[in-house]
Amino acid sequence: MSVRQLDTRTVTALVADATAAPSMHNAQPWRFRYLSDAHTLELYADLSRAMHRTDPGDRALHIGCGAALFNLRVAAAHAGLTCAVRLLPDPADPQLLASVHLTPAATAPDDTDDTDDLRALYPAIARRHTSRHPFEERDVPEDVRAALAAEAAREGAELLFAGTWHTEAVLELVRDAESRDALDAAAAEDLARWTRRGPDAGTAVDGVPEYAFGPRPRDGRSAMRDFAGRRPVAGRGGAAFERHPHLALLSTQGDTPADWLLAGQALERVLLRATDAGLATSLTSHPLERGDLRMLARDPVSGRGDVQMVLRLGHGPSGPATPRRPVTEVLEITQRVREV
Repeated sequence: MSVRQLDTRTVTALVADATAAPSMHNAQPWRFRYLSDAHTLELYADLSRAMHRTDPGDRALHIGCGAALFNLRVAAAHAGLTCAVRLLPDPADPQLLASVHLTPAATAPDDTDDTDDLRALYPAIARRHTSRHPFEERDVPEDVRAALAAEAAREGAELLFAGTWHTEAVLELVRDAESRDALDAAAAEDLARWTRRGPDAGTAVDGVPEYAFGPRPRDGRSAMRDFAGRRPVAGRGGAAFERHPHLALLSTQGDTPADWLLAGQALERVLLRATDAGLATSLTSHPLERGDLRMLARDPVSGRGDVQMVLRLGHGPSGPATPRRPVTEVLEITQRVREV
Protein backbone atom coordinates (compact mmCIF):
# COMPACT_ATOMS: atom_id res chain seq x y z
CA MET A 1 0.00 0.00 0.00
CA SER A 2 1.37 3.41 -0.95
CA VAL A 3 -1.31 6.08 -0.70
CA ARG A 4 -1.47 9.75 0.13
CA GLN A 5 -5.19 10.37 0.27
CA LEU A 6 -6.96 9.94 3.61
CA ASP A 7 -10.05 8.22 2.27
CA THR A 8 -12.09 5.48 3.91
CA ARG A 9 -10.10 2.75 2.19
CA THR A 10 -6.82 4.15 3.50
CA VAL A 11 -8.07 4.50 7.07
CA THR A 12 -9.53 0.99 6.99
CA ALA A 13 -6.21 -0.43 5.82
CA LEU A 14 -4.34 1.40 8.57
CA VAL A 15 -6.64 0.00 11.25
CA ALA A 16 -6.43 -3.51 9.78
CA ASP A 17 -2.66 -3.36 10.18
CA ALA A 18 -2.96 -1.90 13.68
CA THR A 19 -5.19 -4.74 14.84
CA ALA A 20 -2.64 -7.37 13.82
CA ALA A 21 -0.92 -6.56 17.12
CA PRO A 22 -0.72 -9.10 19.96
CA SER A 23 -2.87 -8.75 23.05
CA MET A 24 -3.41 -10.79 26.19
CA HIS A 25 -5.38 -13.92 25.24
CA ASN A 26 -5.89 -12.27 21.83
CA ALA A 27 -8.80 -10.35 23.35
CA GLN A 28 -8.16 -7.39 20.98
CA PRO A 29 -9.26 -4.81 23.57
CA TRP A 30 -9.31 -1.81 21.25
CA ARG A 31 -11.60 0.29 19.14
CA PHE A 32 -10.85 3.17 16.79
CA ARG A 33 -12.67 6.30 15.73
CA TYR A 34 -11.58 8.36 12.72
CA LEU A 35 -12.44 12.04 12.76
CA SER A 36 -12.30 12.82 9.06
CA ASP A 37 -12.55 16.60 9.48
CA ALA A 38 -9.45 16.54 11.69
CA HIS A 39 -7.59 13.70 9.92
CA THR A 40 -7.24 12.10 13.34
CA LEU A 41 -7.57 8.49 14.49
CA GLU A 42 -8.51 7.96 18.11
CA LEU A 43 -7.62 4.76 19.92
CA TYR A 44 -9.94 3.68 22.74
CA ALA A 45 -9.81 0.89 25.28
CA ASP A 46 -12.66 -1.58 24.81
CA LEU A 47 -13.47 -2.39 28.42
CA SER A 48 -15.95 -5.08 27.40
CA ARG A 49 -12.83 -7.11 26.58
CA ALA A 50 -11.01 -6.38 29.82
CA MET A 51 -10.03 -9.21 32.16
CA HIS A 52 -11.00 -7.94 35.56
CA ARG A 53 -9.79 -11.07 37.32
CA THR A 54 -6.36 -11.67 35.79
CA ASP A 55 -5.71 -8.07 34.67
CA PRO A 56 -7.58 -6.05 37.32
CA GLY A 57 -5.72 -2.80 36.69
CA ASP A 58 -5.95 -3.11 32.87
CA ARG A 59 -2.17 -3.06 32.57
CA ALA A 60 -2.13 -5.82 29.92
CA LEU A 61 -5.03 -4.13 28.13
CA HIS A 62 -2.99 -0.93 27.78
CA ILE A 63 0.05 -2.88 26.58
CA GLY A 64 -2.00 -4.56 23.85
CA CYS A 65 -3.43 -1.20 22.76
CA GLY A 66 0.07 0.26 22.76
CA ALA A 67 1.19 -2.52 20.44
CA ALA A 68 -1.70 -1.70 18.11
CA LEU A 69 -0.69 1.96 18.23
CA PHE A 70 2.84 1.08 17.13
CA ASN A 71 1.52 -0.99 14.22
CA LEU A 72 -0.56 2.04 13.23
CA ARG A 73 2.57 4.19 13.21
CA VAL A 74 4.38 1.64 11.02
CA ALA A 75 1.46 1.32 8.61
CA ALA A 76 1.14 5.10 8.36
CA ALA A 77 4.84 5.46 7.51
CA HIS A 78 4.43 2.79 4.84
CA ALA A 79 1.46 4.70 3.42
CA GLY A 80 3.43 7.93 3.10
CA LEU A 81 1.90 9.52 6.19
CA THR A 82 3.38 10.97 9.33
CA CYS A 83 1.83 10.65 12.78
CA ALA A 84 1.57 13.16 15.58
CA VAL A 85 0.70 10.97 18.58
CA ARG A 86 -0.74 12.18 21.86
CA LEU A 87 -1.07 9.63 24.63
CA LEU A 88 -4.01 9.95 27.03
CA PRO A 89 -5.05 13.30 25.51
CA ASP A 90 -8.21 13.78 27.58
CA PRO A 91 -7.90 13.37 31.38
CA ALA A 92 -11.70 13.32 31.60
CA ASP A 93 -11.87 10.24 29.35
CA PRO A 94 -9.37 7.58 30.45
CA GLN A 95 -10.69 5.17 27.80
CA LEU A 96 -9.27 7.48 25.11
CA LEU A 97 -5.73 6.11 25.05
CA ALA A 98 -4.24 8.00 22.11
CA SER A 99 -5.03 10.42 19.32
CA VAL A 100 -3.06 10.17 16.08
CA HIS A 101 -3.09 13.10 13.68
CA LEU A 102 -2.23 11.89 10.16
CA THR A 103 -0.49 14.14 7.65
CA PRO A 104 0.71 13.31 4.13
CA ALA A 105 4.49 13.22 4.26
CA ALA A 106 4.83 15.68 1.36
CA THR A 107 3.03 18.38 3.36
CA ALA A 108 4.27 17.52 6.84
CA PRO A 109 6.59 19.89 8.70
CA ASP A 110 10.22 18.92 9.18
CA ASP A 111 10.08 15.31 10.28
CA THR A 112 12.61 14.29 12.90
CA ASP A 113 11.20 10.88 13.82
CA ASP A 114 12.32 7.55 12.43
CA THR A 115 9.89 7.27 9.52
CA ASP A 116 12.28 5.29 7.32
CA ASP A 117 12.94 2.77 10.08
CA LEU A 118 9.22 2.40 10.74
CA ARG A 119 8.56 1.89 7.04
CA ALA A 120 11.16 -0.89 6.92
CA LEU A 121 9.30 -2.79 9.63
CA TYR A 122 6.03 -2.90 7.70
CA PRO A 123 6.43 -6.37 6.08
CA ALA A 124 6.95 -7.90 9.52
CA ILE A 125 3.42 -6.94 10.65
CA ALA A 126 1.88 -9.70 8.55
CA ARG A 127 4.66 -12.18 9.36
CA ARG A 128 4.73 -11.77 13.14
CA HIS A 129 2.90 -14.58 14.92
CA THR A 130 3.17 -15.95 18.42
CA SER A 131 4.94 -19.30 18.38
CA ARG A 132 4.12 -21.78 21.14
CA HIS A 133 6.39 -24.41 19.62
CA PRO A 134 9.86 -25.57 20.69
CA PHE A 135 12.81 -23.52 19.51
CA GLU A 136 16.25 -24.75 18.56
CA GLU A 137 19.03 -24.96 21.12
CA ARG A 138 21.13 -22.22 19.60
CA ASP A 139 21.94 -18.75 20.73
CA VAL A 140 20.53 -15.44 19.60
CA PRO A 141 23.55 -13.53 18.22
CA GLU A 142 24.83 -10.75 20.41
CA ASP A 143 24.45 -8.13 17.69
CA VAL A 144 20.77 -9.08 17.31
CA ARG A 145 20.26 -8.81 21.06
CA ALA A 146 21.87 -5.39 21.06
CA ALA A 147 19.69 -4.28 18.15
CA LEU A 148 16.51 -5.42 19.92
CA ALA A 149 17.53 -3.65 23.11
CA ALA A 150 18.15 -0.49 21.09
CA GLU A 151 14.67 -0.74 19.54
CA ALA A 152 13.10 -0.91 23.01
CA ALA A 153 15.15 2.09 24.12
CA ARG A 154 13.84 4.13 21.19
CA GLU A 155 10.38 3.79 22.70
CA GLY A 156 11.51 4.67 26.21
CA ALA A 157 11.72 1.10 27.55
CA GLU A 158 14.48 -1.31 28.56
CA LEU A 159 14.93 -4.83 27.16
CA LEU A 160 17.13 -7.04 29.34
CA PHE A 161 18.13 -10.55 28.25
CA ALA A 162 18.05 -12.87 31.25
CA GLY A 163 21.18 -14.72 32.26
CA THR A 164 21.20 -18.41 33.18
CA TRP A 165 20.16 -18.10 36.83
CA HIS A 166 17.62 -15.37 36.03
CA THR A 167 16.07 -17.52 33.29
CA GLU A 168 15.66 -20.40 35.75
CA ALA A 169 14.06 -18.03 38.25
CA VAL A 170 11.55 -16.77 35.67
CA LEU A 171 10.72 -20.35 34.63
CA GLU A 172 9.99 -21.13 38.28
CA LEU A 173 7.68 -18.11 38.41
CA VAL A 174 5.83 -19.40 35.33
CA ARG A 175 5.36 -22.79 36.97
CA ASP A 176 4.23 -21.09 40.18
CA ALA A 177 1.68 -19.06 38.22
CA GLU A 178 0.41 -22.21 36.47
CA SER A 179 -0.01 -23.97 39.81
CA ARG A 180 -1.89 -21.05 41.33
CA ASP A 181 -4.18 -20.76 38.32
CA ALA A 182 -5.07 -24.44 38.59
CA LEU A 183 -6.55 -23.66 42.01
CA ASP A 184 -8.07 -20.29 41.08
CA ALA A 185 -11.57 -20.46 39.63
CA ALA A 186 -11.44 -16.79 38.61
CA ALA A 187 -8.30 -17.28 36.53
CA ALA A 188 -9.81 -20.38 34.94
CA GLU A 189 -12.88 -18.37 33.99
CA ASP A 190 -10.83 -15.82 32.04
CA LEU A 191 -8.91 -18.60 30.31
CA ALA A 192 -12.09 -20.39 29.32
CA ARG A 193 -13.63 -17.17 28.03
CA TRP A 194 -10.76 -16.51 25.63
CA THR A 195 -9.85 -19.98 24.36
CA ARG A 196 -11.55 -21.43 21.31
CA ARG A 197 -11.85 -25.21 21.03
CA GLY A 198 -13.53 -27.68 18.74
CA PRO A 199 -15.75 -26.19 16.01
CA ASP A 200 -15.40 -22.73 17.54
CA ALA A 201 -11.69 -22.66 16.71
CA GLY A 202 -12.31 -22.58 12.97
CA THR A 203 -14.79 -19.69 13.06
CA ALA A 204 -13.29 -17.58 15.84
CA VAL A 205 -12.51 -13.90 15.31
CA ASP A 206 -10.74 -13.46 18.64
CA GLY A 207 -9.26 -15.47 21.47
CA VAL A 208 -6.67 -18.24 21.21
CA PRO A 209 -7.87 -21.15 19.01
CA GLU A 210 -6.72 -24.65 19.86
CA TYR A 211 -4.62 -24.87 16.69
CA ALA A 212 -2.40 -22.14 18.19
CA PHE A 213 -1.93 -23.84 21.59
CA GLY A 214 1.22 -25.58 20.41
CA PRO A 215 2.30 -29.00 21.71
CA ARG A 216 2.15 -29.89 25.37
CA PRO A 217 5.62 -29.80 26.97
CA ARG A 218 6.68 -33.39 27.63
CA ASP A 219 8.61 -32.56 30.79
CA GLY A 220 6.30 -29.79 31.95
CA ARG A 221 9.05 -27.26 31.30
CA SER A 222 8.01 -24.28 29.21
CA ALA A 223 8.22 -20.51 29.46
CA MET A 224 4.64 -20.10 28.25
CA ARG A 225 1.12 -20.43 29.53
CA ASP A 226 -0.61 -23.67 28.56
CA PHE A 227 -3.93 -22.48 27.14
CA ALA A 228 -5.35 -25.98 27.30
CA GLY A 229 -4.79 -26.13 31.03
CA ARG A 230 -5.86 -29.55 32.17
CA ARG A 231 -8.43 -29.90 29.41
CA PRO A 232 -7.73 -32.50 26.71
CA VAL A 233 -7.37 -31.29 23.13
CA ALA A 234 -7.94 -33.84 20.37
CA GLY A 235 -4.84 -34.51 18.31
CA ARG A 236 -2.56 -32.40 20.45
CA GLY A 237 0.78 -34.07 20.90
CA GLY A 238 3.66 -33.43 23.21
CA ALA A 239 7.15 -32.12 22.50
CA ALA A 240 10.38 -31.41 24.33
CA PHE A 241 10.98 -27.68 24.53
CA GLU A 242 14.41 -26.06 24.59
CA ARG A 243 16.12 -26.53 27.94
CA HIS A 244 17.77 -23.12 27.77
CA PRO A 245 15.17 -20.66 26.44
CA HIS A 246 16.23 -17.14 25.57
CA LEU A 247 14.10 -14.85 27.69
CA ALA A 248 14.09 -11.07 27.67
CA LEU A 249 12.28 -8.81 30.11
CA LEU A 250 10.76 -5.55 28.93
CA SER A 251 10.64 -2.85 31.61
CA THR A 252 9.65 0.78 31.99
CA GLN A 253 10.77 3.34 34.54
CA GLY A 254 7.21 3.95 35.73
CA ASP A 255 4.09 1.85 36.13
CA THR A 256 1.26 4.14 35.04
CA PRO A 257 -1.16 3.84 32.09
CA ALA A 258 1.16 6.06 30.04
CA ASP A 259 4.07 3.71 30.84
CA TRP A 260 1.98 0.71 29.81
CA LEU A 261 1.21 2.33 26.46
CA LEU A 262 4.92 3.02 25.98
CA ALA A 263 5.66 -0.60 26.89
CA GLY A 264 3.19 -1.83 24.28
CA GLN A 265 4.81 0.26 21.58
CA ALA A 266 8.28 -0.90 22.61
CA LEU A 267 7.08 -4.50 22.72
CA GLU A 268 5.72 -4.45 19.19
CA ARG A 269 8.77 -2.64 17.90
CA VAL A 270 10.99 -5.38 19.35
CA LEU A 271 8.73 -8.14 18.03
CA LEU A 272 8.69 -6.72 14.50
CA ARG A 273 12.46 -6.25 14.49
CA ALA A 274 12.95 -9.80 15.80
CA THR A 275 10.63 -11.12 13.08
CA ASP A 276 12.59 -9.15 10.49
CA ALA A 277 15.77 -10.78 11.83
CA GLY A 278 14.33 -14.26 11.30
CA LEU A 279 13.51 -15.03 14.93
CA ALA A 280 10.38 -16.67 16.26
CA THR A 281 8.79 -15.07 19.30
CA SER A 282 6.26 -15.68 22.03
CA LEU A 283 5.13 -13.73 25.08
CA THR A 284 4.10 -14.48 28.61
CA SER A 285 2.55 -12.17 31.14
CA HIS A 286 1.71 -15.14 33.34
CA PRO A 287 4.27 -14.50 36.11
CA LEU A 288 3.42 -10.78 36.01
CA GLU A 289 -0.29 -11.09 36.71
CA ARG A 290 0.19 -11.46 40.46
CA GLY A 291 1.92 -8.67 42.31
CA ASP A 292 4.19 -10.83 44.44
CA LEU A 293 5.45 -12.84 41.46
CA ARG A 294 5.90 -9.75 39.34
CA MET A 295 8.23 -8.24 41.90
CA LEU A 296 10.38 -11.38 41.78
CA ALA A 297 10.68 -11.30 37.97
CA ARG A 298 13.07 -8.34 37.94
CA ASP A 299 16.80 -9.08 37.93
CA PRO A 300 17.86 -7.74 41.36
CA VAL A 301 21.38 -7.02 40.08
CA SER A 302 20.93 -5.28 36.72
CA GLY A 303 17.16 -4.89 36.35
CA ARG A 304 15.63 -1.46 36.66
CA GLY A 305 12.08 -0.22 36.48
CA ASP A 306 8.91 -2.28 36.37
CA VAL A 307 8.75 -5.48 34.32
CA GLN A 308 5.87 -5.27 31.83
CA MET A 309 6.37 -8.38 29.66
CA VAL A 310 8.52 -11.50 29.31
CA LEU A 311 9.56 -12.36 25.74
CA ARG A 312 10.84 -15.70 24.50
CA LEU A 313 12.92 -15.51 21.33
CA GLY A 314 14.75 -18.07 19.25
CA HIS A 315 15.02 -20.03 16.04
CA GLY A 316 11.98 -22.10 15.26
CA PRO A 317 8.56 -22.17 13.57
CA SER A 318 6.77 -18.84 13.57
CA GLY A 319 3.44 -20.27 14.67
CA PRO A 320 0.05 -19.91 12.97
CA ALA A 321 -1.83 -16.68 12.51
CA THR A 322 -4.55 -16.16 15.09
CA PRO A 323 -7.94 -14.70 14.15
CA ARG A 324 -8.81 -11.02 14.06
CA ARG A 325 -12.13 -9.22 14.24
CA PRO A 326 -13.31 -7.52 11.05
CA VAL A 327 -12.27 -3.87 10.88
CA THR A 328 -15.95 -2.92 10.61
CA GLU A 329 -16.36 -4.09 14.23
CA VAL A 330 -13.58 -1.91 15.63
CA LEU A 331 -13.63 1.23 13.47
CA GLU A 332 -16.09 4.12 13.46
CA ILE A 333 -15.69 6.91 10.90
CA THR A 334 -17.26 10.26 11.62
CA GLN A 335 -16.84 13.86 10.50
CA ARG A 336 -17.37 15.35 13.95
CA VAL A 337 -14.30 16.93 15.50
CA ARG A 338 -13.84 15.95 19.09
CA GLU A 339 -13.77 18.76 21.69
CA VAL A 340 -10.76 18.30 24.00
